[in-house]
Amino acid sequence: MATPKSRSRDGYPGRALALILVVTVGLVALMFGTGYTKPRLGIDLAGGTSVTLTAKSDDPSAINKANLDTAVGIIQKRVNGMGVSEAEVQTQGNSNIIVNIPDGGNTQESIDKVGDTAKLYFRPVLATAPTGISAQPQPSSAPSTAPSGSASPAASGSASAPASPSSSATKAGRALSGALQADPSGSASAPATGSAAPSAPTTPTNPADVSAALTQGTVPAELQQQFTALDCSVKEQRQNYQKASDPSAPAVACSYDAEQSIWYKFALGGVAVNGQDVTKAQAVYDTQSAKGWMVDLSFNDAGSNAFASTTGKLATQPAPANQFAIVLDGQVVSHPYVSESITGGSAVISGTFTQADAKSLGNVLSYGALPLDFVKSDVTTVSPQLGSEQLEAGLIAGLIGMVLVVIYSLVYYRGLGLISIAGLAVSAILTWSIMSLLGAGVGFALNLPAVCGAIVAIGITADSFIVYFERIRDEVREGAQLRPAVQRAWPRARRTILVSDFVSFLCAAVLYLVSVGKVQGFAFTLGLTTLLDVVVIFLFTKPLITLLARTKFFSSGHPWSGLDPKRLGARPPIRGSRRRPAPSQQTQEV
Repeated sequence: MATPKSRSRDGYPGRALALILVVTVGLVALMFGTGYTKPRLGIDLAGGTSVTLTAKSDDPSAINKANLDTAVGIIQKRVNGMGVSEAEVQTQGNSNIIVNIPDGGNTQESIDKVGDTAKLYFRPVLATAPTGISAQPQPSSAPSTAPSGSASPAASGSASAPASPSSSATKAGRALSGALQADPSGSASAPATGSAAPSAPTTPTNPADVSAALTQGTVPAELQQQFTALDCSVKEQRQNYQKASDPSAPAVACSYDAEQSIWYKFALGGVAVNGQDVTKAQAVYDTQSAKGWMVDLSFNDAGSNAFASTTGKLATQPAPANQFAIVLDGQVVSHPYVSESITGGSAVISGTFTQADAKSLGNVLSYGALPLDFVKSDVTTVSPQLGSEQLEAGLIAGLIGMVLVVIYSLVYYRGLGLISIAGLAVSAILTWSIMSLLGAGVGFALNLPAVCGAIVAIGITADSFIVYFERIRDEVREGAQLRPAVQRAWPRARRTILVSDFVSFLCAAVLYLVSVGKVQGFAFTLGLTTLLDVVVIFLFTKPLITLLARTKFFSSGHPWSGLDPKRLGARPPIRGSRRRPAPSQQTQEV
């Protein structure tokens, strides 16, 4: 009857070892089966760029957690939409957003676009003029005041019956439906009614005079001075002059015509349609009329009604007042002509787009405007070479720590040290496999602080082994046999290990919740390895020691087992007194 009771007290160590073996093999097989055999590295190890965006607003109360969280979601979608996968976007403090962009892909484009406010407005054109030219350009066969990447709205279903522009028309700012017509005058130098461009026998050569001579339309009195002084050919003057507090106020803006390499300035009316009314924007290729890449827009009900009303009013005006400008962040990206009201709730931005330009603009518009304005307060780039050096240094530090633990275990615990080494190996395999799979599944990136957390975990795991080993040794010192010592030592060691790991996990959880940026990598790794320590000590270390206690090498107290009673200073009288009661009871029973 003694044997079954002994096995009952020992539990079922074989089952526990089989369970952790199956889990370990399963994770390794899944890791190799999916091809994710290495953890994903953060930008400080793999190289990349970290951008710090600082929120700005005229209303300080607008800079709050809700707006920052909204901006984080928009920026995350915007960056990933540019083809940069696994970018990290998170808030830092009360007014900053950190964007970590891995090396490779459209990194530079993402850096340029990551903080764009993407505020889109549709405004009627009041007047326009070229800037920065010292002589009037030779009249072309078609107007070229539309900038590169210009847009033209189209009624829903207009693609089935597109207008056929003349062979002399430029492809920038041309219509895709009968509602949008080319300039009927056919000449950029032909001023509209009320134009300020007189016919003069002599050609002015001063850029300001040329601009004034070629001004088309009527400039409002409140914009006259600002419009006259604006020179869009000067980079410092190409700013966003729109009043965020009063969208209905007229404003000036700039636009670039890539075909003529000329900057144009515009006097614009109040906002007629808000870009927030755009529900969808995507890059498409025009295969019917061979106009190349364009951006297809769809409006909600409010935007559709406003768009139809605005185009209806503009259609009755002379050029250039029959144009409306599509203004993105203060820059005119298109100013097509309108000949009739456009209904249907859709529009098309077309022009000299490349595929990348169309996708970039569609991505910005599709994911909406940021609720706040942001400035890039810091841009830090880490080269792949520097990242690899930091990773190498971290791995060397971890290897040194592992070697020192192994040496200490073998010298001090001898045979028991082999158990601790095996436990560390199992913990390392589990940690590596889980990190590799988490990188593919949830985007976990191993950064330098995370490597530090993994190194600290070596000490945590080794500490759990030491606690159990010392409890067993204490029992042996008291004169107990090894198998009973293993069982009696476990409850006390278990309690100590659980309390210690709970404190470590609690610290890691609190640190993860209250910290930002790379510190979270340290906290996550520390918490993960702490949980794995509990798994390894319960399912591997304790069952393995239970099985080894049945072997002669350990149960006999071999000098190299680490459990030699003589070396531990065991007390023979106590051991002897424990042997005496057994024959005495048998004598009494007989």
